[in-house]
Amino acid sequence: MPFSEKLETMKNVVLQKYRSSFRMVEQISEDNTLKILDAMRALRVSEAYFHTTSGYAYDDLGRQKLDELFAQVFGAESALVRTQFVSGTHALATVLFGVLRPGDRLLSITGAPYDTMQTVIGYANPSSGSLKEFGILYDELPLIDGQVDIDGIEEAITPNTKMALIQRSRGYSSRAPLSVNDIKDICAVIKKKKPDCVCFVDNCYGEFVDTLEPTQVGADIMAGSLIKNPGGGLALTGGYIAGKKELVEAASYRLTSPGMGAELGASLANHRSLFQGFFLAPHVVAQALKGAIFAAGLFEEMGYPVYPRADEKRNDIIQTIELKTAEKLIAFCGGLQRYSPVDSFAAPEPWDMPGYADQVIMAAGAFVQGASIELSADGPMRPPFNVYLQGGLTFEHAIIGIMGAAQALESLE
Repeated sequence: MPFSEKLETMKNVVLQKYRSSFRMVEQISEDNTLKILDAMRALRVSEAYFHTTSGYAYDDLGRQKLDELFAQVFGAESALVRTQFVSGTHALATVLFGVLRPGDRLLSITGAPYDTMQTVIGYANPSSGSLKEFGILYDELPLIDGQVDIDGIEEAITPNTKMALIQRSRGYSSRAPLSVNDIKDICAVIKKKKPDCVCFVDNCYGEFVDTLEPTQVGADIMAGSLIKNPGGGLALTGGYIAGKKELVEAASYRLTSPGMGAELGASLANHRSLFQGFFLAPHVVAQALKGAIFAAGLFEEMGYPVYPRADEKRNDIIQTIELKTAEKLIAFCGGLQRYSPVDSFAAPEPWDMPGYADQVIMAAGAFVQGASIELSADGPMRPPFNVYLQGGLTFEHAIIGIMGAAQALESLE
């Protein structure tokens, strides 16, 4: 192996030390695989659903069956799974604009959302066409020591609070991601105060990390990206929305047009990759989670603060490592990129990424551009220079890529 003897020794120590953590992840993967398999069998998924369509695509059987599959697996009444969604943020924005109306109030339960959602909302980061421009009001409930202020939720909800936004993952922050039980408790408090308030979960990076999803514990609607967890590394683009039928329908009218909704939208790409990717998703998520545990253990051995720690329960696939300097953040991403299957020769550099307040550096030698279910790392160029590591189609590649990042940091010492 091309790594130092010191790193090789650390690797073996970490792999042995966290064997029980790896096994717990594998059990969740097995449970979720059975859940998806049972749904595919019950819905009689066949090769006939894999074909493309054109034009208006009325009666696209594959599109309809894919919606049914996501809804059943996620315990939702309805789902909207489309390659027409360009990102997870697009799917989330579709829900916001589809459900909210002028004068309604949106409340972010988990403090300030991440950068790209700030431009959608338009208050902290004004943008043309934002919710603010459409007269939708906005409040934030600040976090307390990185935790949701459960006691403050009732006071924060007003009579015209139409929706509560709950961000499951950490984004570019150091707070802990929410567990399914956390989301259950938050939704219960919201519904107690205002039963008709819509509990909307940004589920990006969280699918299949647990055996239950937010729509199975009280969330009314959720959304995410297909080039993250639920695409299993095979989806080429797209996103999903799942939840109560009337809310998903309202979002579908925003995606296409009122009266048309989910009934139109050609499947120009073969549905096979979406069905197959969804089937593989629990296994691929498990590979990513094992990689995150390994990274936490290795960089902790090297003396870096890590969030979460290797032995802590995982609620998303992201591993945060505090590097403290811009030089180390750039080196980390460069080391990871060198052990990528695609564009391994590229040297990541900070750039002005659309929708972000600071320059961002990304290591992403992925088969699908921007697919963060593939081994990747990124971070904003601001103190404390955290790197956010995620993904890994195979545990073996995750180990090698993470070792490459560690070697790059070792070379700076």
